[in-house]
Amino acid sequence: MTRADLRLIASLIPECSRVLDLGCGNGELLRLLEGRGCHGTGVEIEPELFLAALRHGVNVIDLDINSQLDQFADGAYDVVVLSRTLQNLRQPAEVLREMTRIASHGIVSMPNFVHWRNRLRLLTGRMPVTKDLPYSWYDSPNLHFTSLKDLAPLFTGLGLEVERCIPIDDSGRPLRTGEWGANLFASSAVYLLQARR
Repeated sequence: MTRADLRLIASLIPECSRVLDLGCGNGELLRLLEGRGCHGTGVEIEPELFLAALRHGVNVIDLDINSQLDQFADGAYDVVVLSRTLQNLRQPAEVLREMTRIASHGIVSMPNFVHWRNRLRLLTGRMPVTKDLPYSWYDSPNLHFTSLKDLAPLFTGLGLEVERCIPIDDSGRPLRTGEWGANLFASSAVYLLQARR
């Protein structure tokens, strides 16, 4: 069954686009996009996920997103996707800069670490474990914890225009809330970004 947020991401990508999916996992998004005439490349470093993507016929490369994005030429793709991966990177700002070099558009999805359930769990003195944050504190791949409100200044500072911000609930459905409401009620968000050139 396809992750609901991946269907939303796929809907934001124009048909017949050249797509680079950073941290592509088992290649689920790229398989979805094939039906829309898109040509994609996945990047995955986790051996099990890399092999799963290969088994599904996805064009996937084993590279470290943190340090090897210079392998891609300027403007080589139309869209670069970073789905639920930004918080796992050592230097997120540098990866976002590289994305703007590789493509004019980017799509970033990110869990909201200040969702109301997470806040409530912290008030009990415990770290949150949820559907969007399924790891215990000691085995989490997450290096950076942020709110949705913290992302906009990062994007702006890097010369990225937020064309759309779509807050979503824990089932992957878009929420219709204002900015304040999104930061409290959205379990994650999808950002459509354009590089200012």
